[in-house]
Amino acid sequence: MAEVQTPRTALRVDIISDVVCPWCAVGYSQLAFAARRAGVTLDIHWQPFELNPGIAPEGENLREHLAAKYGSTDEQSAQVRAQLTDLGAAVGFTFRFFDGMRIYNTFQAHQAIAWADEHGKGHEMKQALLRSYFTDGKDISDPDVLAEAAESIGLAGSEARTALQSGLHADSVRQRETFWTSQGIRGVPAMVFDGRHLVTGAQGVENYTSILEQLGFAGTTLN
Repeated sequence: MAEVQTPRTALRVDIISDVVCPWCAVGYSQLAFAARRAGVTLDIHWQPFELNPGIAPEGENLREHLAAKYGSTDEQSAQVRAQLTDLGAAVGFTFRFFDGMRIYNTFQAHQAIAWADEHGKGHEMKQALLRSYFTDGKDISDPDVLAEAAESIGLAGSEARTALQSGLHADSVRQRETFWTSQGIRGVPAMVFDGRHLVTGAQGVENYTSILEQLGFAGTTLN
């Protein structure tokens, strides 16, 4: 008699990413879209990664930063911004790039996510900070912005502030960053499905759908 397989109900995905990484916002949104369409429940665990750990406290002009780091011209930057804006819109994420946009240090932002995770809202905090930076153009290295994000997801901004000031999660964030880099992670987004399968970059809705099917998590297609 053939064995009847019961559909698996939740897929753990560790997403190594940074709050100022636009492709991380796109990649997660594409994955979430694919999962909703396939009827798959995701168990998301955000893991910290800093694209620019040595960046100055006041941040840097984003265009100048990209030009210095990658050799991007203004035209190339504009093309990538337009591409990201379109990709985000297709899966429900809003990018609002603007002249003078800055890129910031994200160490405290990762600590804020770790603190929120203790309260069962790490995922919500990550999403709030992605919106704060890419949609609202806010300085996500500013404790006031981090506290505001905490309040937007129903947590106490004053408690978030206290946790950040004390450095309560600083060591654990550093340890997790070190762990993932020791595993060979050099760029983000990097997603580890079911604790075993590494996928890098924003893969697109169709590719994520295929990954979910290959892992045995495809469910009923949603309209």
